[in-house]
Amino acid sequence: MFSNRKTNDRMDAEQREQYEYARKRIKQKKRLMQHFIVFLAGSLLLIIINPVLGIGKGFFIKNWFVWAILMWALLFLVHLLNVFILNRFMGKEWEDRQMDRLKAKQQAKIDQMALQVEKEITTSQVKKNEPPQETQNP
Repeated sequence: MFSNRKTNDRMDAEQREQYEYARKRIKQKKRLMQHFIVFLAGSLLLIIINPVLGIGKGFFIKNWFVWAILMWALLFLVHLLNVFILNRFMGKEWEDRQMDRLKAKQQAKIDQMALQVEKEITTSQVKKNEPPQETQNP
């Protein structure tokens, strides 16, 4: 008869939110691992292509594949930092704080606009109730 339906709904919503967050994090880590595997395979391919097959010998940089691998490693490092470090600082809690701040800011603007509209309405009503001013013709 008397149940904790509201608390169960809230718990279900919280559990659903936790599940979605966990699913999102797993997806990020999975993509990072895929990036790492592609990085290793691509680096190995670049190492094989340049010295073994001699592709790129006429290129103006002697060991161009080393620079390509270093640039790719830098991109992988940025991806790694994004998943494991930046996401912790700018995770779900940060998003919630930013959302609350923006909602409050937007609500303040809406309230200000409502006051301005109300002021304009009362001003126009006052003007309607005033008797028309007489104009004098010379």
